[in-house]
Parts: sequence; C-alpha cells; structure tokens
Amino acid sequence: MSYSEAQAARVRHALAGRKGIAEKEMFGGIAFLLGGNMCVGVHGEDLIVRIEPSTTAAMLKEPGAKPFDLSGRPAMAGWLLVAPAGYRTKAALETWVARGVEFASSLPKKRPGRRQ
Repeated sequence: MSYSEAQAARVRHALAGRKGIAEKEMFGGIAFLLGGNMCVGVHGEDLIVRIEPSTTAAMLKEPGAKPFDLSGRPAMAGWLLVAPAGYRTKAALETWVARGVEFASSLPKKRPGRRQ
C-alpha cells in the first residue's frame, strides 16, 4: 500500500526543526524515526503513532484512533493508527506527533548500522 504524500508533508512540517529525524519506508508507508526509533508515520491516509504501551487503551478513546493492525495479527500495545478525522486540524496533528516524539525520545538511541 502506498502512503499519502500530502499527509507525509504535513508530518514533515510538524517535525521541522527537530534534530535527529530520519525518514524510512516501512509498513507499506513512510516512517519518521528519532534516534533510530519510529515515532510517527503515514500508512495510506492514516497516521501511525508509537506511544507508551501502558497508554494504549486510553489513547484508543481519542477521535480517529484505532489499533495498529496491518497483518490480521493482534494489535501491538504502544502502536496506533489514527484516521484522518482524528488529525485533521494542525493542532490535532501536532498533538499526535508530539506523543510519538515523546515516546521515541524515551527510548535508547539505536546505533548506526544496526538493523531497525
């Protein structure tokens, strides 16, 4: 599946000026990594957000949020998809991006050359 270039551009804009961000195609979309850890991405029109696993149930109550399930396997805690209605406004997008950045920032940086 391809990803929305328009949504990816919005995410890039939300991340602009932040050091340590890299882009990588994965999950059939595009991922934005901080220190080698994925924080946010775009799959189709949906936003992929990586969050603190213990907050998954609470975050699923947010508008547009749904389990990250791309393969038919049980969804993983700490990973969400957010439909466009859940991040339509600039403020909503920035909130979701900030959540992903906050969690990725809490993880140890991955060493260059290490499989991601």
